[in-house]
Amino acid sequence: MIEAIGLSKFYRDFAAIRDVSFEIPAGQVVAFLGPNGAGKSTTMKILTGYLSPSAGTARIAGLDVVQDRLRAAERLGYLPENGPLYPEMTPLSLLRFFGNARGMERARLTSRVDQVIQQCGLESVIEKSIRKLSKGYRQRVGMAQVLLHEPDVLIMDEPTSGLDPNQIHEMRRTIRGIAVNRTILLSTHILQEVEAVADRVLLINRGRIVFDGTPTAMLGEHASLDEAFQVLTGATGEEGTDAGKGAACANV
Repeated sequence: MIEAIGLSKFYRDFAAIRDVSFEIPAGQVVAFLGPNGAGKSTTMKILTGYLSPSAGTARIAGLDVVQDRLRAAERLGYLPENGPLYPEMTPLSLLRFFGNARGMERARLTSRVDQVIQQCGLESVIEKSIRKLSKGYRQRVGMAQVLLHEPDVLIMDEPTSGLDPNQIHEMRRTIRGIAVNRTILLSTHILQEVEAVADRVLLINRGRIVFDGTPTAMLGEHASLDEAFQVLTGATGEEGTDAGKGAACANV
């Protein structure tokens, strides 16, 4: 359902990612890990069609995201870290707006709005201005918008970033609930997230995939996933190391 085949992205002499390849089958939840600047966001933007690769191919449900972007977008739901919400709208008006923008028929749109409101726990805030909602509720609104057209594939960038522990728990519950019949790739810095929701881990470092396997395999003989992450990414915690320098290149 998600294919990355030899993806590379160059900015002059700088390689944001180089020869990134992986496949994610239907029904799998995959955590995409890596230090800041490792290439996570670049890879995800290429998979969603927001960036064109310098080399390689990205496919969603068998559709090339460059050559067949609109059809690929019909199968895809993308939740960026700071989702595009219109603060003057209510969740209800925003969902109707995006449904109409996607050309959804009125009967289907009405039915789907009701379903995602319930699925994402928005009943109590559906008529409130989005600007007045907590970040947790805004994340739920973003999730509802992503699910509205019933995509087969979800790509989510830091879905629990900035949430409090209760909100994180609710978001994880929502992700587990929607994962039953969807393929999910989610980027996260929270290693507890991996243990809570992921079937598989992809770890990228300095633009290359350095681990692909189950959370248990990543843990291996290490005391924790945090320790495994540090070993696999070469982090020492010392100022001036390559890992520390990479952390300064956020959002690459």
